[in-house]
Amino acid sequence: MIKIDFGNSSENEIQDFYKAVSSKVRYFREKNKIAQLDLALDIGIKSVAFYSNCENNKYNKHFNLEHLYKLSKALNVNIIDFLK
Repeated sequence: MIKIDFGNSSENEIQDFYKAVSSKVRYFREKNKIAQLDLALDIGIKSVAFYSNCENNKYNKHFNLEHLYKLSKALNVNIIDFLK
C-alpha cells in the first residue's frame, strides 16, 4: 500500500470530509425524494452501483468536483451546501 502524505491533514480527516460531503448529498437527494438511480442517470453516471458507493463511501469511492457541480444543479442547491 502506498502511504500518502496529506500534509497537515490526516487520512482519517480526509475520510471524514468525504463522509460529510456524501452525507449532505444523500440528505438533499432524500429531501427531494429522488432515487439514487434517477439522480445518477441525471448527472451522467451510468452505474448506480458507482453512485451508491460514492454516497456510502464504500471501496474508497467518492464524488469529484464535476459530480458535485452536477449534483448541485440537479438538486437545485448551492455547491457550497455540500461542504458546510
